[in-house]
Amino acid sequence: MKKERVDKLVVQAGLTESREQARRYIMAGQVYDENNQRYDKPGEKIDSTKQLHIKGKTIPYVSRGGLKLEKAIKSFGIDMTDQILLDIGASTGGFTDAALQFGAKQSYALDVGYNQLAYSLRQDERVVVMERQNFRYSTPEDFTQGQPTISSIDVSFISLALILPPLVDILENNGSVLALIKPQFEAGRERLGKNGVIKDPQVHLEVVTEVLQFIARIGYTIVDLTFSPITGGEGNIEFLAHLKNTKEINNDSWQAIDIKTVVKEAHSTF
Repeated sequence: MKKERVDKLVVQAGLTESREQARRYIMAGQVYDENNQRYDKPGEKIDSTKQLHIKGKTIPYVSRGGLKLEKAIKSFGIDMTDQILLDIGASTGGFTDAALQFGAKQSYALDVGYNQLAYSLRQDERVVVMERQNFRYSTPEDFTQGQPTISSIDVSFISLALILPPLVDILENNGSVLALIKPQFEAGRERLGKNGVIKDPQVHLEVVTEVLQFIARIGYTIVDLTFSPITGGEGNIEFLAHLKNTKEINNDSWQAIDIKTVVKEAHSTF
């Protein structure tokens, strides 16, 4: 059983943006687990699988994934009003839920899995459920209720190098892509740490740079970069990129992104 500090688990769960903020909630006696056990010592080490929550504070989306898209929308200044979202890797629908709450008029909730999307979203007429769909083989003809104007990507166990190429012809020209970069699925086994976790900021710098260089080569312009407000599986730090479908092959937009500072900020947060 892996153990971790309570303050760190609170940040990893997306309940606070920093460990300092987490400590304040913990010391105020507001952090509980699923069995209603209270934790009031920030440095106490507990089972890392505990589902923590802050009393009186709830996530406003069907899953904590919505917090990732919320940060992207706010950090990148995205106007979701009347947008048609293509949510690649929709899972339970956190991204779709957040997009709709921020004003999107429709979402294609696409996932290779089945029966994961939250019931409330299945019943929402603005959501087009596309289950058992491997996006690698998707074509523009698959999207029959309007061309997507913006896309989000949150996929696991697969590289963005396999997802982004088919999106070029599906997304409208100059449409935005809000892509989650998961270094643990981009790095290659030789650069992974114990239990598949990357803790070395140098590896993050290298991998994110390589991913952005590839993205620029295939026709996307990179607009901005930040880090995810919550960690992925096993506590992996992940990053959010804002791309534009400009179809400019081999552009150098990645060079204007201060990747080093973003990586440094991510490591100081988690």
